[in-house]
This record gives sequence, C-alpha cells and structure tokens, in this order.
Amino acid sequence: MLRMPRVEIYIIPGCGYCARAKGLLDSKDIAYTEHDVTREPDALDRMHAATAGRTFPQIFIDGESVGGSDDLHDLDRSGDLDRKLTKDD
Repeated sequence: MLRMPRVEIYIIPGCGYCARAKGLLDSKDIAYTEHDVTREPDALDRMHAATAGRTFPQIFIDGESVGGSDDLHDLDRSGDLDRKLTKDD
C-alpha cells in the first residue's frame, strides 16, 4: 500500500525561497505541515536540533532533512523527490 510521507517545512514570512519550495510541493499536491518560526516559540529550536541548516526554508520528509528550496528543486529534477514522496508500507 502506498502512503504519503510526512513533509514539514520551516519558514519565515516574506521568504521567497520558502514560497518557491511551497509552490513546488503544492504543484505536486503534497500535503505538508508549515512551521512559521516567528509564530511558533519552539519551532526554531526544533529545526536547529534536527539540522545544521540555518537558512530558510528547511524541509523534512519523514523526519529526514532534505535541505532548502534549491535542494528540494534539485531532488525534483533528478526524480529523487518523487521516490521520497512515494513509500510502500
């Protein structure tokens, strides 16, 4: 059975890279949880605990850091994003 993995994106308002990454996920009809680090008091701490990345956005698929917007688009171009987003249980 196929399932959709849990996708999380840590963002800051007004970030063009954040909008670009969300646009790619939206274009693929991928549901994701958005964490606005300016509105969620512990979101930035959770992000820092999970990755060395300090830029925005930071994107996670099933808890695995995939990096930022450019990294997400690179995964898409290589076909690896679709493989990560399609899991067999």
